Amino acid sequence: MGAIALRNVEKTYGHGPKAVKVIHGVNADIPDGEFIVIVGPSGCGKSTLLRMVAGLEEITGGEIDIGGRVVNRLEPSERDIAMVFQNYALYPHMSVYDNMAYGLKIAKVPKAEIEVRVQKAAKILELGGLLDRKPRQLSGGQRQRVAMGRAIVRQPQVFLFDEPLSNLDAKLRAQTRLEIQKLHRELGVTSLFVTHDQVEAMTLAERMIVMNAGRIEQIGTPEQVYQKPATTFVAGFIGNPPMNLLQGQADGSRFTVGGQTLTLPLAAPRSGPLLLGVRPEHAELNPAGGWPLQVDMLEMLGAERLVYGRLGDAAFTLRIEGTRTPPKAGETVQLLVTPEHMHWFDAATGQRV
Repeated sequence: MGAIALRNVEKTYGHGPKAVKVIHGVNADIPDGEFIVIVGPSGCGKSTLLRMVAGLEEITGGEIDIGGRVVNRLEPSERDIAMVFQNYALYPHMSVYDNMAYGLKIAKVPKAEIEVRVQKAAKILELGGLLDRKPRQLSGGQRQRVAMGRAIVRQPQVFLFDEPLSNLDAKLRAQTRLEIQKLHRELGVTSLFVTHDQVEAMTLAERMIVMNAGRIEQIGTPEQVYQKPATTFVAGFIGNPPMNLLQGQADGSRFTVGGQTLTLPLAAPRSGPLLLGVRPEHAELNPAGGWPLQVDMLEMLGAERLVYGRLGDAAFTLRIEGTRTPPKAGETVQLLVTPEHMHWFDAATGQRV
């Protein structure tokens, strides 16, 4: 039973007038066996939150519950968790086998049991032929698999991953993501994975926690977060290129942005100042008419092109297939956006309307 409950968790560094609050009342329930990714920009508090779950940081307020018991005052070794860090932290003088077995030896696990656990982890991670090698004889991806193997042999209630793929190149990151997915399917252990990379978050998560400035902006599946962002922060952070956010005045079926009045296919949810969000892939070139986009420049990305332009004075990015004949810089094209692909946000709070 590795369910995790975060109840109004807070973290403050320092005391008195110089105190700095970095985690502001975080609440989340993670069922047993779920793979949750905590994603957000650098400095948003995601690693601090993970380290508090691990017991490496003291919490200032609230409760952390793992497997049905409050662990606020328990040492990391008493929490039945295993952590994989960004830095592999392998012992350079030990073989792969000994690196994976070391924690079990310290815990005085019988030698026969250690052998079974290490061999099983090595098989899952395809490390069987590398057990006699030293870390210096391994690639970065292999070292990260050894670090994961060291966590697996512990047979914990919870796996914690702190940006474990950041030191790998793009190809190895993609390969290791697949290995982590396979690992979770085989073991079914509750997992918290921290990253600033939205691609990792979208591909790995069963659900995502999107954090900003020490607060949770949204919790949901990758599909929910992408298709219905709860705030302008989520809308701008999840998706590459990010969602276009147009600030303007709504009046029924008209929306004035950047000095340009756009006709809406469906009336805005209310009149007055609003933010209209449209993802670059959800606007289409439409010769029959629509919103006039003044094209500034184009970017060829192989299978697709990005068209950068302006609606009035407001910047707008359009994504089109690489096989289509692209518009030319300086040209004005017409855009079609359907109602289901329009996202409305409060101009003052950034909350979804």
